[in-house]
Amino acid sequence: MDAATLSAVGAIVVGLAAAGAALMGHRGANAAQQSGAVLGGYSTLVDNLQEERDKLQTKIVENERLLAAAYAELASERADKAALQGQITTLTAENGRLRERIVELGGQPT
Repeated sequence: MDAATLSAVGAIVVGLAAAGAALMGHRGANAAQQSGAVLGGYSTLVDNLQEERDKLQTKIVENERLLAAAYAELASERADKAALQGQITTLTAENGRLRERIVELGGQPT
């Protein structure tokens, strides 16, 4: 082979090698770009999940406050109910004693 043919073949080989390197470089850039997009999407997802978690924690705190208020109201109502029950018992017993006293005095109980 003469020098011109070798130069032409060498240029073709170098051109093919350069094209192959460019193709590999382009694929690497695409992979990096896709990786960046995945990481960006992951970051957005994490941010959204953290925001949702924070909202739920705030809602739990509010529900705990409402629950404590409901328990306090229930305890108050139970205390009121117990006081009323005591008053009913006392008045019923007093009515019984008064009816007995009426009978002792010769009257008719109502």
